Amino acid sequence: MKILVTGADGFVGKNLIAQLANEDFKDVVKFTRHNSVSELTKLTADVDFVFHLAGVNRPETNTEFYEGNTDLTRSLVEALEYNENYVPIVLSSSIQARLNNDYGLSKKAAETIVFNYGEKHDIPVFVYQFKNLFGKWSRPNYNSAIATFAYNLTHDLPIKINDPDAKLELSYIDDVITEFIYALKNNTAHREGKYSIVPITYSTTVGEIANKLTAFNNNRQSLIMPSLKNKLDRDLYGTYLSYLDEDNFSYNLKKNEDNRGWLAEFIKSEDNGQIFISTTKPGITRGNHWHNTKVEKFLVIQGRGLLQFRKIGTDKVIEYKVSGDTPEPVDIPVGYIHNIKNIGDDTMITLFWACEIFDSENPDTYYEEV
Repeated sequence: MKILVTGADGFVGKNLIAQLANEDFKDVVKFTRHNSVSELTKLTADVDFVFHLAGVNRPETNTEFYEGNTDLTRSLVEALEYNENYVPIVLSSSIQARLNNDYGLSKKAAETIVFNYGEKHDIPVFVYQFKNLFGKWSRPNYNSAIATFAYNLTHDLPIKINDPDAKLELSYIDDVITEFIYALKNNTAHREGKYSIVPITYSTTVGEIANKLTAFNNNRQSLIMPSLKNKLDRDLYGTYLSYLDEDNFSYNLKKNEDNRGWLAEFIKSEDNGQIFISTTKPGITRGNHWHNTKVEKFLVIQGRGLLQFRKIGTDKVIEYKVSGDTPEPVDIPVGYIHNIKNIGDDTMITLFWACEIFDSENPDTYYEEV
């Protein structure tokens, strides 16, 4: 298929073109702000499908709303009709089309042009009235509060919230693109009445979004990773990370070092405990303690180790030899004194997981030799 994408260098356009390439749609024609309207006749001559994403929402004058939204849509349809190339069109509109302002009126007029085109030529058209879109490559300080919050937080700038209880209806860019490609492949769409819709949407508030993004931003210092159990949180976290500067992808961990080697906490989670990493010098033993409730997993990823266990109140010692050559996680049951010793000639590196974040007030750790 040959596909025309207008607004190809915009937020939605960039994400769409990237996913079209992932799905092996190779023949994509791009129309951007650098193209003239007069080029549409040539660009539409032999395309099989059109994604009309170009539009204006922050012009210097109100007349630009109509030029960039209504008039451009009319020119696109006229170009297709001039070529007698009646193909499906996806139109990216806005919920503002329901309002009586210049932006909304210009979008509503564009919708009417597309609906009339589809009816006149008996061809499927897909008009989406988007509310608030978010995801990677959305421009901050433009028309997305999430983009602005994420950018400011990743650049140590304050975020401004006028009304934390203000409602937000959201669609994630990947869900939008999934729906677009569904329409492309199937010549149909999910609908409510005559409008096409993205089936997955989120209802939240400005304050809730700001709190989630702030928690993500605090992770680098606290190491506490907020829950990513639901899809919105995962989508927001991916979006947040996309605004990091390229020289700010990494951050330092606190390294606790002594004559045994060093240990550093990596990730803490209120839902899933914490992960830390250690190095252990040859001949050194770590541990010799037990827990009532806290459970752990040990995984040696470099070197050779010997894990020893002894059940409280017994004399029997159980041993497990482990090696980074064969990844073998070892569960640490409650009620067993345990230790791990480096029995190799090189530094041993071990990953540890504990089911809870360490609490110095209630460590549930009792020292005793195996």
